[in-house]
Amino acid sequence: MTPQRRFRPITHWKSSPPFHAALLIGVLLAGPAGAAPGDKFDVLRDLATRVGAVVGSALTCKDVARQRVQTVVDKFTSVIREASTSEAERTELTHALDRGVTEGRTAVAVGKTDCRTADRQLADLERSVAGPSLSAVIGPAPANAAPAQAAPAQAPAAAAPAAAPSTVVAAASPTQVVTPPGPVVRGITDKEIRFGMAAPFSGSARELGRQMKLGIETAFERVNEAGGIHGRMLKLYAADDGYEPSRTTVAMKQLYEKDQVFGIVGNVGTPTAVVAIPYSLERRMLFFGAFTGAGLLRNDPPDRYVFNYRASYAEETDAVVRYLVKIRKIPLRNIAVFAQQDSYGDAGFQGVAKAFRAMGGNDATILRLGYKRNTVDVDEAVNQLKAQKTPIKAVVMVGAYRACAKFIEKTKDLVPGLVYTNVSFVGSTALADELMLLGPKYAAGVIVTQVVPAVSGYSSVVLEYKNALAKYFPGEAPDYVSLEGYVAASVLIQALNKVGRQFDTEKLVDTLEAMRELDLGLGTKLGFGRAEHQASHKIWGTAIDEQGKYQAIELE
Repeated sequence: MTPQRRFRPITHWKSSPPFHAALLIGVLLAGPAGAAPGDKFDVLRDLATRVGAVVGSALTCKDVARQRVQTVVDKFTSVIREASTSEAERTELTHALDRGVTEGRTAVAVGKTDCRTADRQLADLERSVAGPSLSAVIGPAPANAAPAQAAPAQAPAAAAPAAAPSTVVAAASPTQVVTPPGPVVRGITDKEIRFGMAAPFSGSARELGRQMKLGIETAFERVNEAGGIHGRMLKLYAADDGYEPSRTTVAMKQLYEKDQVFGIVGNVGTPTAVVAIPYSLERRMLFFGAFTGAGLLRNDPPDRYVFNYRASYAEETDAVVRYLVKIRKIPLRNIAVFAQQDSYGDAGFQGVAKAFRAMGGNDATILRLGYKRNTVDVDEAVNQLKAQKTPIKAVVMVGAYRACAKFIEKTKDLVPGLVYTNVSFVGSTALADELMLLGPKYAAGVIVTQVVPAVSGYSSVVLEYKNALAKYFPGEAPDYVSLEGYVAASVLIQALNKVGRQFDTEKLVDTLEAMRELDLGLGTKLGFGRAEHQASHKIWGTAIDEQGKYQAIELE
């Protein structure tokens, strides 16, 4: 059974003229039968982009039935297959459709198109494609042209790579050969399996990228020393996006086209995931274990190729709000949010708002303080806190370690007794280090929710991780971020071992979805399913002591 494809928007928008599907298709159908092939191709390419824009807009709107969209896409991809005179034309038309989908999804995301318009345009398109075969009017490919057949997901090793039209996704061209007579699979040779990660290795969040990479490589080194995955070594390629979405496409393209990776593991960040996820989905490439708890990676039903290890930001902030109210006895009206001004901060804030509503509070009254990504410019947030008439007794922080440390530094004496909480993405060790440089009084009592057990604890996976870290990367201290990378990679390794030597992305996804009751020694079981692509929902509580060390706290 062919898996249902799912898509996500990206944040870039290229303007295009208003699209009236019926009119455009009608013009094409009415075009002269003897038109030059080049003219027909240009028209079809333009049509592909415009059809894609309608499809993308419709896919972004949850109230539009996916089957309606799928029917239109299936018919148009058949048009591409039948009307193309060469593999190169078919690939270009498929890419034009992909670009249109991205534009359409982004148009809704940025408010240039609303869902009512998207539904109306889709209805126009449905009526237009319900008639005679569009490809028959355009004209069949010349008899001497290569037949345009859909390329299989896996081709024999001796076959030339072929691009296959798909619902907004072009199948990855095989580039590496597995031990004959196995199939050609991108990123897999007879000796290695290549994975990639796009993360910040420069800029103010660089320690998050470094630690995530360190944890993944520790898990990879451990399995490689034991013989790898059915004789293949795991290799990680890293690309620096600086925690800036504008650089993420370039980083993903480097991993996919230059490094020829099989899949993505451990990408860092929410705003960058907004770009990276569509890139992966369009290529049907695994996107596994990202260091983000944002909802865009947790759709219902889930995107087929996106799998998470960690609990969500909504779960973290819900847990900490309940802790503040029930354990610390702080009323909801006295809780504020300090959040990064982007999709990461939005995800955390939405989790707080949800918790407020669940506890009978008014989420419209929440004081939100903020700062710009990749800066430590918190002065405006501090001034807002000063001006607040209702006394604030706790701040739920959804930011990166340097900005959060700066906010704590500037408000510690301003509001005595203020309780600070952070979500796991903050970078626990980096935050503690920053605060201890200011002095123990700034660090003591700062709370961080975690999605892995305490690194100072004695759970079996923590001991395994610390032993492996000391062995393969001596001198590196245990860290919550690298532990998360290690655990996420360990879950992936379990699936790779289980799927067998001959596999592709689809088989690996099916294997992941069948994983249940996986016990890595975390103190909680992990697992996935067809409707569940998040392995863990467990939240651990920690607080920094006066020595800058994290101690476990009970959240409930």
